[in-house]
Amino acid sequence: MLTPAHLTLVHWLSPAFPTGAFAYSHGLEAEIAAGVVQDAPSLEVWLRNILRFGAGWQDAVLLCRALQGECDALDDLARALQPSAERWRESAGQGAAFARTVAGMTGRAMVPRLLPVAVAEAAAPLALPARDVAALYLQGFAGNLVTIAIRHVPLGQTEGQAVLSRLLPVIEDLATRAAGASLDDIGTCALAGDLAALRHETMDVRIFRT
Repeated sequence: MLTPAHLTLVHWLSPAFPTGAFAYSHGLEAEIAAGVVQDAPSLEVWLRNILRFGAGWQDAVLLCRALQGECDALDDLARALQPSAERWRESAGQGAAFARTVAGMTGRAMVPRLLPVAVAEAAAPLALPARDVAALYLQGFAGNLVTIAIRHVPLGQTEGQAVLSRLLPVIEDLATRAAGASLDDIGTCALAGDLAALRHETMDVRIFRT
């Protein structure tokens, strides 16, 4: 059932919300430059793996746990889990911008945190199911990367949106599992994506910060 709390969260996680997400590619820029991602099918494989085995799953679990509290400890853990300097800056920069904007809108005191923990701390008073919060978070994450691919692979708008549409069942499944997961379930196995993020740090010409 759609509630005002859901609409608030959709607003916070929309592309228009000023977190600077458009400036971060999560290593996708390096993968496009290397020819790993060159069309809709290769984008779908890459993004599906990032969601299931990389930052998608990791962030979803951190977010769901942070909705229950202990944000300081979980923010420390989120920082320790980042695989590269750029990926740390990606999450820290967006998280700080997110917290600053929510604080300005609501008057709440918001501490700068990595993005999944910042979203959880802001969303906790909305009292939404953890599954819903995680699903909308993951959809926003995937949607930003699809938008980058549309512009820089390049893909047609319809092709890009079709990729995102096919990933919605994956997002739903991840959100459902993350809502019932513990910190012991955190683990990533997206080595190619992590290496792409490292390669991006040494690219001579870069459009994106990560």
